[in-house]
Amino acid sequence: MRTAISSLMLLEPKSLKEALVLLHNEGPLTPLAGCTDIYVNLNFGTAPQNRFLNLWNLDELRKIQLRGKTLSIGALATYSQLIRSPLVRRRLPILAAAAREIGGVQIQNRGTIGGNIVNASPAGDTLPVLAVAEAMLVLQNAAGKRRIAFNDFYTGYRRTVLAPDELLVSIEIPPLSGRQWFRKVGTRAAQAISKIVMAAVRSVPPRIALGSVAPTIVRVPRTESLLAGGGTIAEARRTLLEEIRPIDDMRSTADYRRRVAANLLEQFWRETQ
Repeated sequence: MRTAISSLMLLEPKSLKEALVLLHNEGPLTPLAGCTDIYVNLNFGTAPQNRFLNLWNLDELRKIQLRGKTLSIGALATYSQLIRSPLVRRRLPILAAAAREIGGVQIQNRGTIGGNIVNASPAGDTLPVLAVAEAMLVLQNAAGKRRIAFNDFYTGYRRTVLAPDELLVSIEIPPLSGRQWFRKVGTRAAQAISKIVMAAVRSVPPRIALGSVAPTIVRVPRTESLLAGGGTIAEARRTLLEEIRPIDDMRSTADYRRRVAANLLEQFWRETQ
């Protein structure tokens, strides 16, 4: 059953400051921007929310810039912006690669990196990239800002530390050394939700993160440490399989995900020598 539009309330702030005041005074409100997820839920009548805060017109949250040596990406930057950005392509090319894998051009023009993060799906394509980049997330409410490491943001399946009166306003990415690597495995070459998604950096020690293998995006520190210490790829494959917890669902099986994850690890290690 579809949601009746007449039962919904939409507030449209003209600035970030106004948005934060509305969150504080009028909450609870569900922030939205590109709407690539919420519209699906509304269409099927499965969205529990009916009071929304439209952030789409807040261009101040759409900037991609360098602040000193840190790459700062506004939460409303779209996938198309990430794909086109010279800064992203130079500093974090695997983020541009991940953005290219998300839907078609229409979705890339509307979907935002902030939405991908806050949506908290373990299949989010940009999320393993941010995990290996060791990004910092800037959260803000009417009282001020706080920063939290990306790898500390998720507390469980679809759960985060974001408070009801906070917005994710930007993502900060420090300089990253080492060869970067990204792969997504889905039912089709494009416009499909990930069965497995993996991002990695051939640094010292290496950084490896996977999606769709646990309730949240996961780093695999034991596998990283083993490879840093000179362990064989066969040992690394076995260790990886001990660190991930994939499940059977409508898109794939746990066994398939385990085999593909191990194969991707080996492919990353071979291709970045």
